[in-house]
Amino acid sequence: MPRVGGNTLIAGSAYNAVDPKRQKPLGIEDSIDLHYKHTFEGGDKLGKPALIKTFVENSYPGIEWLESLGMGFKDEIFTVLGALYPRSHKPEKPLGTGFIGTYEDYISKNKGITVLTDTKVEDLILENGRVVGVKATGRKENVIAKAKNGVVIATGGFGANVELRQQYNSKLTKAIPTTNHPGATGEVMLMAAEKAAANLVGLQYIQLLPMGDPVSGSLSGNIEGSVEDRIFVNKSGKRFVAEDERRDVMTNALFEQKDAYMWTIVDAHTYPTEQGKNNFNETIEDLVKKGRAFKGETVEELAAKIKVDPAVLKDTIDKFNVAVENKTDEFGRKLFANKLDKAPFYAGPRVPTVHHTMGGIEINEKTQVLDKAGNPIPGLFAAGEVTGGLHGSNRLGGNALAEITVFGKIAGEEAAKNK
Repeated sequence: MPRVGGNTLIAGSAYNAVDPKRQKPLGIEDSIDLHYKHTFEGGDKLGKPALIKTFVENSYPGIEWLESLGMGFKDEIFTVLGALYPRSHKPEKPLGTGFIGTYEDYISKNKGITVLTDTKVEDLILENGRVVGVKATGRKENVIAKAKNGVVIATGGFGANVELRQQYNSKLTKAIPTTNHPGATGEVMLMAAEKAAANLVGLQYIQLLPMGDPVSGSLSGNIEGSVEDRIFVNKSGKRFVAEDERRDVMTNALFEQKDAYMWTIVDAHTYPTEQGKNNFNETIEDLVKKGRAFKGETVEELAAKIKVDPAVLKDTIDKFNVAVENKTDEFGRKLFANKLDKAPFYAGPRVPTVHHTMGGIEINEKTQVLDKAGNPIPGLFAAGEVTGGLHGSNRLGGNALAEITVFGKIAGEEAAKNK
């Protein structure tokens, strides 16, 4: 790609970690065991326990490491879509710019690190059964990169590769957009399997979100703040799912609604002022001006603007506000905070979109790439969405940026000392 960053750069930026320092002042009780339970059970118990254990134990140390490099995180803890629990951290900088900017700053201050953009990996180089480098095609010349110790594959998933998606899930047609950047196409994953005999696992587990922009499929324009303070309604103005559920549960429920189309509804609790920003650094005022969100001083006014029966939407919101009081509702929702009772009210349109590929190259907890017999392939490591085995059939929201930090750091350490 012509720039660094990949999906991380355009991510919503939520990072899950058990963090008593930030959680306890907010009255949130959490534990490593609970994060493990949510991750393991949230993936239908299909994730590898050793990987999950390594992940949950190192997520907060990953935040401390990023902070030591100069990255800032806000003190607020929230529940990002599909996280199942309030342990999501928000960086001070928007999107994934805090992560990528921190790495770029480190690279600029340390001699001997070369970054090649617009350079396509064409092949892995093996010598005596060991992966020792890559062959690539650059803008002006061919590139051969040889490693002293180890090669780390961190090329992301294949959510933007429609043909590959359909190979493992025939329902994912071209009509379904993706949140992914154009380079999320999976060639190096396949190359690792073909050339180095890497084992691939879980490729059929492809995550969709109910949060795609109706035009682009991206997550931009999403008006939600925290899971606790918003509802989803269909074109009839009715709720249809617990909005704190797993991502696959919510998306499957959305597919059952008319045109697989919904509205996210929030109020002034999420946007106290019109300059309030979403996770993509967009103000609600700007989104309304561009017609990507709608505003009403009353529920009835909002309903008219989104062409929903005002009486139905008001009844839906009234019932939700009762559920907030009782901390329970007909859908089994568990996470509640504020009622939707503070004007102005906002609505944003959303559709299903391909978001994350849970499957990929099989690794162990040291990020060593494994062959089909479960043996480490000499010289080869992998981290991030290119790998499979951590999330099982469903990834919790907020676990991905923690995953790439935890296992990316391990991969670097292990490759550096590998002889």
